[in-house]
Amino acid sequence: MAGDKMSELLRGPRYRIWQNRAGTSAIEFAFVAPLFLMFFFGMTAYGIYFGASHSVQQIAADAARTAIAGLGEAERSALAADFINRNAGGYPFVDPHNIVAHTYGSADDDNQFVVAIRYDARTLPIWNLLDGLPLPGMTITRQSTIRIGGI
Repeated sequence: MAGDKMSELLRGPRYRIWQNRAGTSAIEFAFVAPLFLMFFFGMTAYGIYFGASHSVQQIAADAARTAIAGLGEAERSALAADFINRNAGGYPFVDPHNIVAHTYGSADDDNQFVVAIRYDARTLPIWNLLDGLPLPGMTITRQSTIRIGGI
């Protein structure tokens, strides 16, 4: 008799609920999807930020290489500024209106010329992806130094 009760319980509607596996994929997706989306948006946000950062560094390096053709510090500064004004829009993730460039001779060595760029990265689309993402600062600062005279 006890065996009949047990077999009846195993065949009852409550036990059939535990045997039904139709919704397990939906439950697993509900657990994994938020984590996956956070990783995806985080990788996308940092990829865009690193792309912009690399572009700003490349602009500084190219401007410094262009400035080496100048004969004096004023001409070098003008060449670097002209390069930045003409070419900054061609780099990915960079809005040329958000660039502030400074050029100067190095305080440590008279034979060096420095191009420093500060980029306001607030216009990048990454700030609206997710509120919970830990994101880097909104200002990207890079510089490039070039030796004058090839010494």
